[in-house]
Amino acid sequence: MYSKKTMKSALETLMFMWGEPLEVKDAAEVLEAEKSEIRGLFRELQTEYEQEGRGIRIRECGDAFGYITYIENDIFVQKLCTPVRVRRLSQAALEVLAIIAYRQPVTRSEIDSIRGIKSERVIDGLMDKGLVEISGRSEGVGRPLLYSTTREFLKKFGFASLKDLPEVPEYEEMRREREEAGGQLSINFDEDAEENKDSETMAGSAGDND
Repeated sequence: MYSKKTMKSALETLMFMWGEPLEVKDAAEVLEAEKSEIRGLFRELQTEYEQEGRGIRIRECGDAFGYITYIENDIFVQKLCTPVRVRRLSQAALEVLAIIAYRQPVTRSEIDSIRGIKSERVIDGLMDKGLVEISGRSEGVGRPLLYSTTREFLKKFGFASLKDLPEVPEYEEMRREREEAGGQLSINFDEDAEENKDSETMAGSAGDND
């Protein structure tokens, strides 16, 4: 027979490893104890977690128990899971990513033409991050590779589909803004997904470092 302390510790481990509500009967079999005793230990743990203000709580579901997060900590979870932290992407990477997102499928030469600078290294970096992928070949001369954004791009930026991308001026207006500013086109995405949808184009110079 295991001690009460050992059984409580075991129940915590079993709930964590099981990943879903753990049935009382299953826990009782593992610990070679009566279901009523195991159920009582689960409920004691549940009370202890609440009284100690733990960030993890125990929820009873039918005749099973499982871990849940404390609802008041949701604000911190949201901060941790905020889509793409823009500071991890260089200005050049953001610029190329925006062009691909709005013009896809697009060739590297088209991207270079819009930016006014070579983009090969930047594209490779975005592919390494899983935000951009090769989606085929153009029917043009030489059949150059076509680039498109990935599902990971949508996930990281908090978009359900490409239809959720914020509206921006068309190609010619984008080129004109770039020329007037004397630099390369840049579309600014903020860290917050909601702010992403309200972003507008802005001109500014950008280096080619990824």
